[in-house]
Amino acid sequence: MDETMKQLQKKLTELEVEAEHHLLARQQLVENDRLRNGNREALTALRKRARTTTSSVPSPFESMMRGVAGTSSRPLVQEVCNTCGNHNSSEPTWMMFPGTDLFARIPFHAAHTILETDQAKLDFESKKLQSIMKEKAYFLSESGVLADKISPGLLKSLVTLNDKGK
Repeated sequence: MDETMKQLQKKLTELEVEAEHHLLARQQLVENDRLRNGNREALTALRKRARTTTSSVPSPFESMMRGVAGTSSRPLVQEVCNTCGNHNSSEPTWMMFPGTDLFARIPFHAAHTILETDQAKLDFESKKLQSIMKEKAYFLSESGVLADKISPGLLKSLVTLNDKGK
């Protein structure tokens, strides 16, 4: 084979590998979203059971100010869980652990704490996968593979787009 054919073959192999990584990241993102939706539904069910919403539980400052009126030996600051509220946090709750067929009866507070930490991890993973997909799509666009679908200028503006947190 002459040198130009070897370079073409190398470039095509590189593009194929990048496209495969892009497709794998997209598939992982779909799976991640499915898990996130399941966690979100479980957290909503636990909040309904505790009869709380994300914003219905008073803040620790409000609890502290109500506690100041009395001169009892209670601590001034009482930890208030946003999900538990005044629900019995030690009430047993059945939970199926992700990736297993194992059900366990654990305290209510532990169940929603596990789900909330999993949700935070899945959110972080989703953001990471989205940035990987942006980079791969940008690389493929710059190399001219996606030129008929998306212009490189538009794709570059999408890749450099930043989400501002609240």
